[in-house]
Amino acid sequence: MNTEIDRERGVLSPADRAYLLGDREMSHEQSKRNAEARIRRRIHAAMLDFDLLLHTLPEKDRKQLFERTTTDEAFLDGLRATVAFLYLGTEKYGVDFEDVIEPAIRSSEEYLAATDRAANVSVDVTFDVETTVESSLEGVAARLDAGDPVTPRELFSLVMHGEYDTRDHERIRLVGTDDEQTADGFLERLASYLGGDLEQVSDSRAVIRLDETTANEDDGC
Repeated sequence: MNTEIDRERGVLSPADRAYLLGDREMSHEQSKRNAEARIRRRIHAAMLDFDLLLHTLPEKDRKQLFERTTTDEAFLDGLRATVAFLYLGTEKYGVDFEDVIEPAIRSSEEYLAATDRAANVSVDVTFDVETTVESSLEGVAARLDAGDPVTPRELFSLVMHGEYDTRDHERIRLVGTDDEQTADGFLERLASYLGGDLEQVSDSRAVIRLDETTANEDDGC
């Protein structure tokens, strides 16, 4: 998660970022509601702007923008977060995500074929997601409470659930940190989100220290 507040204004202003990160306190409940309503309006307006950008932004500008995905990790993280935001929002509260992604990909492929290859194509898009329950969040919490290691994805899921307070721990031990599904920088962002320091013990093990006074203790991994 990008926690830099004073970046150039995008959908969010620096004040919006400070509020969402808890760095800006509102003295009145109405002020909080106003800030949240303003953020919702800006997100809605930004979604409508993408329709305009898709059809009017010059190719040279799109090229300059997306060429940076090969060198700008923060920008690439932002792209992933955008897709995740859309997926969570549509799947949980709106239409099926496939009703958004499939026509978008189909029309884009037709455009690419027409402009790059001067061809008319038929596009078959299949969006399929399979999930397998590997561990319950209750079980993950119990292992943390016992001082046992968990995987980065298990910790992430538990934290996102929002009902477990990691501040009860001085450190959290992680295993499976070399899993190919763990994206570059994921551990660092997770540690930063928890307000801790990441220590890579080995290729497959790490520790997130939530109390600096324990930084020099034997982690026992």
